[in-house]
Amino acid sequence: MVDYVERVDSNLPFLACISFMSQIGSRVEQTLEVFQGIRPAILPSLLLCDFANLQREVESLEEAGVEALHLDVMDGQFVPNLTYGMPIVESLRRVTSLKIDVHLMIQSPERFAKAFVDAGADCITFHIEAAPEPSELLAQLRSAGVAAGLAINPTTPMEALLRFVPECDLVLVMSVQAGFGGQAFNPVALERLKYLRKTFGPNLLLEVDGGINSQTIASVTSHGADLLVVGSAIFREADYCQAMTRLRCQIKPFGAGSDA
Repeated sequence: MVDYVERVDSNLPFLACISFMSQIGSRVEQTLEVFQGIRPAILPSLLLCDFANLQREVESLEEAGVEALHLDVMDGQFVPNLTYGMPIVESLRRVTSLKIDVHLMIQSPERFAKAFVDAGADCITFHIEAAPEPSELLAQLRSAGVAAGLAINPTTPMEALLRFVPECDLVLVMSVQAGFGGQAFNPVALERLKYLRKTFGPNLLLEVDGGINSQTIASVTSHGADLLVVGSAIFREADYCQAMTRLRCQIKPFGAGSDA
């Protein structure tokens, strides 16, 4: 009996590790199930929200039927603008159960990615331009319990990204150059979305960011986009519910008018 107890006790750390890793895997799968279940979905980019009334803004977005939030993190180095960091993610996590999608537009994303996981992110994308050999970081993020993806700028050749797509939960196709405001939608994103959807199938989540509004949303969804990052088309409207309704009315299924 003593030998049996000692043997069981010696296995407890190993069993606890298995249980913990199972929970991590379940968290990633749960996040992916949510995103797969809501697509196509509009993700408000909070850059233009009223940060002095952040909780009220989130409540208004929830009332409008928003199902996830998008955070653009800029470091002033990888891109020329500077935005927010982990404290905003932590604040959001305290006031909402919505999925938090973090887009890292930063140099050396491996230095800060884990901190965003700890702050409460559910999904993290980083740029292939900032991490041209991203396999290790993608694996680390998934091991930490978050969905992981790569983003690519319009001017970056797709060849830089393609061999890593099977390691991603999602790919973020930029339709403007990251970090610069006021740019026109770049139609190169449409062909990239269509190619990724046809090549990698329906399970890969495709996100698009930059210039998404009532004039462009039909094109990106008909070319395969699942997650639509929207900023001014929501936050510069007085009524978020009406803004969301107008945008949703423009969504088209994949292949509708895209020659897919």
